[in-house]
Amino acid sequence: MSTLQPSPATTPDYETLLREAGVRITRPRRTILAILRDHPNHPDALEIFRSASAVDPSISLSTVYRTMRLLEEKGAIHRHAFGNGPSRFEQADGEHHDHLIDIDTGDVIEFSSERIEALQDEIARSLGYEIVFHRLELYGRKRTKG
Repeated sequence: MSTLQPSPATTPDYETLLREAGVRITRPRRTILAILRDHPNHPDALEIFRSASAVDPSISLSTVYRTMRLLEEKGAIHRHAFGNGPSRFEQADGEHHDHLIDIDTGDVIEFSSERIEALQDEIARSLGYEIVFHRLELYGRKRTKG
C-alpha cells in the first residue's frame, strides 16, 4: 500500500539556462532568479515582482514576465493556472507530482501517490489508452474539527 509523500525538489541552474538561451544575466534578473529559487510555494508573477522590487526598486514587472517566459521556454519552470487565479510558477524538477490547492488560503501542496498513478494507468488501459501526460489538481479546504 502506498502512502502520500511530499514531492522532493531540486533546484535548476537558472542562470546557466538563460545564458544558453543567449540572455544576459543582469542584476535585476539575478534578483528575480534568487527569489524564484528561494520561494517556498508556487508564486505568481506579481508576488515575484513585489519581492524583487523590495530588493531592487528598478525591477519592472515586464522584466519578471520576460524572465519567467524564458525560463518556461527552456523547461526550467512550469506555469500553472490553478482555478481562476493568476498563473503560478514552480521549478521543473523532473519529479512527477500532483497538487492540492487550499481554496481559502491559496496554498499549493505538492504530493505523489503510487495508488493514484496506478489507478490512472488502469483507467487509461481499460479504455485502450496509454497516458502520455497528465496533471491532477485537487481543490479543497481544511476540515474543521468536530
